[in-house]
Amino acid sequence: MLFSFNKKYFDKPLSHGFVSLYTGRTIALISMGLLGLFMPIFLFELFGNNIQMTFTFYGIGFISYGLIVAIGAKFLNRYGFKKALQTSVFLGALYYALFYFIDQSNWKYIIPLILMTLLLYRMTYWLPYHVDFAKFTDKKNRCRQVSIFEATRLGAGVFIPLISGFIITRFSFDVLFVVSIFLYLISGIPYLAIPRTKENFSWSLKKTWQEFFSKEKRKMIVVFIAFGAESVVGLLVWPIFIYQLLKGNYFQVGFIATLIIAVTVVLQLFLGRYIDLETPKERVLKWGSILYSIGWIIKAFIATAFQIFIVGAYHSVSSILLNTPFDALNYEIMADQGHYVDEFTVLREMAVNFGKTLMVITIIIISFFFAIQWVFLFAALASFIIGFLRRKEPIMTKALV
Repeated sequence: MLFSFNKKYFDKPLSHGFVSLYTGRTIALISMGLLGLFMPIFLFELFGNNIQMTFTFYGIGFISYGLIVAIGAKFLNRYGFKKALQTSVFLGALYYALFYFIDQSNWKYIIPLILMTLLLYRMTYWLPYHVDFAKFTDKKNRCRQVSIFEATRLGAGVFIPLISGFIITRFSFDVLFVVSIFLYLISGIPYLAIPRTKENFSWSLKKTWQEFFSKEKRKMIVVFIAFGAESVVGLLVWPIFIYQLLKGNYFQVGFIATLIIAVTVVLQLFLGRYIDLETPKERVLKWGSILYSIGWIIKAFIATAFQIFIVGAYHSVSSILLNTPFDALNYEIMADQGHYVDEFTVLREMAVNFGKTLMVITIIIISFFFAIQWVFLFAALASFIIGFLRRKEPIMTKALV
């Protein structure tokens, strides 16, 4: 698919690094997609339908990564980004393998191992991935390169929720974990050919926190905090909400998710090209954030499976108008940092994960007093804030401490 688009869709040939990153990420997304919609549901059932325990698990994972990512960046100076990406594949597979052995009798012992594995995976994957993406993409095609990632993810995911729902219903979660582990290991093959990127994280831990709380970067940090907060609701709360609404019917959950994804695939590719050629990204992002916020507000009042499909389809389409320019702007800002791209990425990862942690705390508090769907109003606010990202963000400066 990627090579057939190379001449017709892009204005110049794709870099070797981008193709390797794209291929590995695509296979990994298929693996994660099999469990993505159902993983929060799996944990929800594992913890006896205790939503506070479910989100405490995720909250611990988010805050631990947000606090330690700068230390991990120092380690990667010596270890290398290419080797880190390759190592992350085995850690990701191990993460899923641990879930294969977990049940209600032993989860208290295995959950700490899962959280530790997840932390190591995130440290070895996300920083190299974001830095490499910024370096292997180019300004003229960046929205299209973001869109080809998203369209491939959506295209591959058209039938994945349906397949997952069928496997769980017909067999069990264990079979789904085995398939995901196998695919995730295969995703590491393209990383063997990925070019090396030479970056050096130059800030001390003290300097990193000073920059994180600096007045010059406050707006940027707040936007990324909002981005992290909104993503938690979309990835974790929404699946549990529709699972409860559909009374635990796994196949129906997967079927509706498949219909929603199918509606958005072609539009993703069209908008990626249109934004690159015709419209300023900031303008599309502004309107996308407004339309996407409205979708979260409407979701708070959903009561039937048909409404899940209609509103979910609208929200998926509006998410393209939000996420495509946001991701493209994010990588353009990263590319602007030159050799300080990894410093910028560390600040971004810190902000995103602190945003996720804040939203998890909000979800837990709300769950004690109100129905879970009222969290969608907070997601609407976060979505609106995302629209304030701009290209003219402060450039990273050399560390003085």
